[in-house]
This record gives sequence, structure tokens and C-alpha cells, in this order.
Amino acid sequence: MLWNDWGKRAMDNIAGLIAQYGLLAVFLTVLLDEGGLPLPSWPLLAVAGALAFTGDVTLPAVIGAAVAGSILADNLWYWTARAHGRGVLALLCKLSLSPDSCVRQTETVFARVGPVALLFAKFAPGLGNITVALSGITRLPLHVFLPLEAAGATIYLSTPILLGWLFHDAVASVLDTLAALGEYGLALVAATLAGWLALRWWERRAFIRQLRMDRITVDELAALIADENARPLIVDVRSAAARAEGGVIPGAIGAHPEDVDALKHHDRGLEIVIYCACPNEASAAVAARHLKRAGFKRIRPLLGGVEAWTRAGFTLELPV
Repeated sequence: MLWNDWGKRAMDNIAGLIAQYGLLAVFLTVLLDEGGLPLPSWPLLAVAGALAFTGDVTLPAVIGAAVAGSILADNLWYWTARAHGRGVLALLCKLSLSPDSCVRQTETVFARVGPVALLFAKFAPGLGNITVALSGITRLPLHVFLPLEAAGATIYLSTPILLGWLFHDAVASVLDTLAALGEYGLALVAATLAGWLALRWWERRAFIRQLRMDRITVDELAALIADENARPLIVDVRSAAARAEGGVIPGAIGAHPEDVDALKHHDRGLEIVIYCACPNEASAAVAARHLKRAGFKRIRPLLGGVEAWTRAGFTLELPV
């Protein structure tokens, strides 16, 4: 069958193509992955590590190409965040396919351990780029950022490469099986990638849909603030550093997403509006769940977070 022969030849040539263009493929894949595209780089890095064992490419060269791609992508985010500030964080939230990742979570880690977070942040889905952006926003000196970023990238990217090198026989067996399957092997690879992307997209959409019925728009919030008799309690669940740097929505109080005690003296029937920095309101959703468990009934996250408030032309004030 002609199509089957073509598919088999294509799968037979995959290892050869990786061997011939391996370093460029590794560099570009990591660059796109770390640049924010939902392109998993670990499978290719494992294959490249296995090829390094056979001598088609050298192990240091594979690691170097991967780290170079990561450094380039991270520097693009670092300098973009340094130039444009916290608006970059909202963009990263929109790019992320991880519904549970949010700026607030990363800022907590960054504030607790400082720039050292660059050494391990890449292991948490969606948090690596935010940590890099926070480095730019806080104007972390370049002579501090670059060594830590390079070390973190080396640790993170060396892991799949070394696993591929150690388990080269298993990787070779998988490639041989895919080659023997011909076009079915290609279809299996494509279906696996498509399935992974679809699952992450579905999780994100399900998370966002969960909030749609309960959210409040910035115009609705502004109208409530202007009405003395209907003014809600506004809770800012961003980090203290973010509140101090950029200000808060007028009248808002600061609280950690899980800090119910900060509101324990308030009437359980009071309307509460919660907002964070992420357009998906991930931290606001966490706070809403904790407040509901504590007995509060009327809780709504702000649609689009603080970015939507400022984009609509409304002002912020310095926290008290």
C-alpha cells in the first residue's frame, strides 16, 4: 500500500532527521515552549538524549542547545516585563493552559524565596515564565538574573535529556515500534499531541466556565461603589508587593486568598467582590471557595481582574 510505505519511510527517517538537525530542532522546540506556546519539549529532549548515547550528537551539545533556547525566550520575557510592567503578567495568564496557575501563587513563592525561585520555577506548569517576568518587573539586576536563569534552565532541561540518555534502549524501542507502524505511528504521535492539547484546553475552559455565572463586570462594580447604600466589600487578593506598587481599587482591603479570618467580623450577608491580577481570576476563585465555606453567601470575582478595571479607565488608590 503506497500510503503505508510512505508512512513507514517517514517514521524510519525521524531518528535520522533528529540526528542531522537535532541541535537546531532542540533549540527551536525549547524556544517555542519557553516562549509560551503549548508545545511540550520534553519528548524531543528525551529522544535527543538517547541519540547522544549512540554518538549521533554529544550530550553537552544537546544540553547547550536546549539551554540556549530557554535563555533567549526568558530574556525576551524579562526585557518585555521590564519595559511594560505588570501588564505582561495578564498576557502570560492568557497564554497558560494551566487553569490552576496564577500570578498570585507565583508572587507568593517569589516573595518568600526571592530570585532563587528561578532555579526551580520551571518545574511547575505555567509558573516559570511568570517568575521570569516578575524578575523583570522588580528590575532584578541582570548580573543576578542571568546566572540563576541559566542554572535553572540547565537543571530543568537536563532532566529529560539525561533520562533519554540513561534509558536509550527504551527510547529506541519506542521509535522502532513507531517506525514499524508506518502511517499509524505518525497518526499515534499526532493524536497523542492533539489529545494532550485538547485536555489542557478543556480543563482551562471548564475552569473559566465555572466562574461565569458568579462574576461581576467593572462597570457594575463602579456603579455599586458610587451607590452609598449598595457599596460592597472589595477584597484584593494579590500580593502585598503588587498592592503597594500599583495601588488597589478604591475602598479595597488586602487579604490572602485563604485568609478567611481577615473578614471574620463582617456580616455573612454582605456582598463581597474579589479580584486578583490574573484575567482568569484563579486566586479570586480560590478565595471565593474559602469564603463560601466560612458562611458568606454573596461573593463574586471581578471579571478580568484589576487589569480590566484599569483598562476601562478607572483609577487605583494607594492601600491604607
